[in-house]
Amino acid sequence: MAKSSIEWTSSSWNPVTGCSKISIGCRNCYAERMALRLQAMGQPNYRNGFTLTVHEHVLEKPLKWKKPQMIFVNSMSDLFHRDVAVSFIDKIFDVMCRAHWHQFQILTKRSKRLLKLNYRIDWPPNVWMGVTVETDRFLGRIDNLRQTDAAIKWLSLEPLLSPLPNLDLTGIDWVVVGGESGPGARAIRKEWVIDLREQCLDAGVAFFFKQWGGVNKKRSGRLLEGHFWNQLPKVTTAATARQLTFLDNSS
Repeated sequence: MAKSSIEWTSSSWNPVTGCSKISIGCRNCYAERMALRLQAMGQPNYRNGFTLTVHEHVLEKPLKWKKPQMIFVNSMSDLFHRDVAVSFIDKIFDVMCRAHWHQFQILTKRSKRLLKLNYRIDWPPNVWMGVTVETDRFLGRIDNLRQTDAAIKWLSLEPLLSPLPNLDLTGIDWVVVGGESGPGARAIRKEWVIDLREQCLDAGVAFFFKQWGGVNKKRSGRLLEGHFWNQLPKVTTAATARQLTFLDNSS
């Protein structure tokens, strides 16, 4: 199990690594920087750098992690990349279904392929399916997500590069907002974040503010008007609720 420093999850699982740029949000990709660093360090899973690579040998690792975890799936790739075989996607969903004590979080920018494959996915309730939206050019990804049968649907508005007024949050359970961090980070504006928080509050959608970002994201922090916003999607069972206690749910 790889512990994650990402604020909205606890662990990561990467049966696929590597990706390719598809939209404006990919320009300063953190995963690419990290993959090249790990390749230079001789980490065997990154022998191909950021070229897409599948790792059969890590497929069943979540089944060995007995403590319930919130697990970000393919933090170093995109599960619905065109070069990931449908048969391998099937295997990943099979593992997530069998590892029912975990919560799995998936993000994609390739929402058209997600929707295309929706018919063949038996969506288990412990899988949270999300799409990334950086600007209003990509609102169609939300519409594609909305048409899937995922039990929990969420949005990662990160890196947020423009205002997103009047979002249609119908059918959306969770919204995560964050600024870009690292070298060349593009600026986020406070008014964009506040507007998105208000939209979520009005729609009854859980809101999570991840970070202001910038070159030094730790210094910038994640306080929004004096508060941490760590809301999570509503859960339906006490057992699931206990699995989410690693995060402070207070707003």
